[in-house]
Amino acid sequence: MKLTTRGHYSVKALLDLSLQPKSRPTSVKAIAHRQDIPAPYLEKLLIELRRAGLVESIRGSQGGYRLARSPAQISLGQILEAVGETIDPLPHHTPEAERAADWVTFSLWHRLHQKLKEALYNITLEDLYYDARSWKAAQGESTSFVV
Repeated sequence: MKLTTRGHYSVKALLDLSLQPKSRPTSVKAIAHRQDIPAPYLEKLLIELRRAGLVESIRGSQGGYRLARSPAQISLGQILEAVGETIDPLPHHTPEAERAADWVTFSLWHRLHQKLKEALYNITLEDLYYDARSWKAAQGESTSFVV
């Protein structure tokens, strides 16, 4: 599995939202500026994330987006799935029955795929947040940061 720009930007945007006070929505422009993401592209991603129930949009002059759930309840797998990332690293074919090596390879990749998928659905925004804070602290940097 390769994390595309689409998936990377989506994770960055939701991590940015996780850093905001819970009740305050954040504008697309503010997120785009902090995370260096083109605002029109970010808007499209946030619409997909809203449809998946990961963010909610608030209308009005003080509107914007906020997380629909706590960071501990949003997994990396859910984010990637919401924006159409493929989590499946396996080629879409069946190995030849008469070639044992193909079955061994297929079985190995199938098991690795299951473990990868399990990991992606067990890593939450909260986990990523604390990982980023720990990394920044180890670098001797302040804990307020751009993801």
